[in-house]
Amino acid sequence: MSFTQELRRQSDGIFQAIFDHPFVRGIAAGTLSREQLIHYVKQDFEYLNAYMRIYGIAISKSTSRNEIATFNEQISFILNSEIHPHQNFCAAAGVTYEELQGYPLAPSAHHYIRHMLTVAHEGSLGEIMAVLLPCPWTYLEIGCKLLDEVKPDESHPFYDWIYFYGNRGEEATAKFCNGVDLWAESATAAERERMTEHFMLSCQLEYMFWDMAYKQEEWPVQMQAAVL
Repeated sequence: MSFTQELRRQSDGIFQAIFDHPFVRGIAAGTLSREQLIHYVKQDFEYLNAYMRIYGIAISKSTSRNEIATFNEQISFILNSEIHPHQNFCAAAGVTYEELQGYPLAPSAHHYIRHMLTVAHEGSLGEIMAVLLPCPWTYLEIGCKLLDEVKPDESHPFYDWIYFYGNRGEEATAKFCNGVDLWAESATAAERERMTEHFMLSCQLEYMFWDMAYKQEEWPVQMQAAVL
């Protein structure tokens, strides 16, 4: 069993909880509310902006052009392709994508981003890949499961979202898994333990991100904007 296969085995309970989460079930059934879709897109837009910055940090720690190319390809994927599932949610909610950009982070999204940024600044390249891996991996498995279960046609409100992640995420996930496995081969036991911890916490935070969107999570005490 490879290092990433063992990570997937250890995280199976979290993956299953994500598959069963009411937001994901709402994608399958096409029953999410306008407010839930809007909250998700607002938060995921900011999350993906941070994700690209973390790729930039990974590039700064890369030692080969192949590594640089992999992270550069993923930045391009977010900028040019991953807007499409957002557009699907926006269309279903009856809003434009541009309306949902530039909003403050909710607590769970804030926690997730700070977790990844801390690892990116303090950890090795292997640790960065491990902390990033749950995002593409969980989305790939969600998309594949919904494709198989729902078999949506174009009348399904989230047809584009399901097909995007069910058909587009395998290559990115495979590259990350290969990179993590290769790094783990020469890593110390202590570093492999840190990689495992980063991966597992990111899996937990993936669940919390779905929960945040479903519950439309906000900070418990609203603060007034500063007066300039």
